[in-house]
Amino acid sequence: MAAVRGLSLTAATQKVVTHWPKGRLLAASLGLRARREASSSSPEAGEGQIRLTDSCVQRLLEITEGSEFLRLQVEGGGCSGFQYKFSLDTVINPDDRVFEQGGARVVVDSDSLAFVKGAQVDFSQELIRSSFQVLNNPQAQQGCSCGSSFSVKL
Repeated sequence: MAAVRGLSLTAATQKVVTHWPKGRLLAASLGLRARREASSSSPEAGEGQIRLTDSCVQRLLEITEGSEFLRLQVEGGGCSGFQYKFSLDTVINPDDRVFEQGGARVVVDSDSLAFVKGAQVDFSQELIRSSFQVLNNPQAQQGCSCGSSFSVKL
């Protein structure tokens, strides 16, 4: 994926900050840390859907330009076996599913979708960090205490 501008997140890295053109700043974080209720600007998602919170939609509209979207991937690694990876991308592959809400797009490949279907993508702002996070993932059995990885239900 040569078009990916990105945020490569590893188990040892909980936050990556990338400077974008025109002084834009994007921070991404791994996350199953908070099991909080977050509002969504669309009705409850069905099976195999990804919901975006209002804060996620707002932030994506601020940082994306043209055909850019947020790509969510699941990779092997971390304390519990799997971890999330967020990146900005412009190329949609044949096996990708596109989830659009309020003009913001999140794209998930079919392999990763099996691990996040029914989950919610949020953008959280705290004093020490701002990050995209996956919340309320029905496919996750548990996360590690550091909040940077998860294991799946069997």
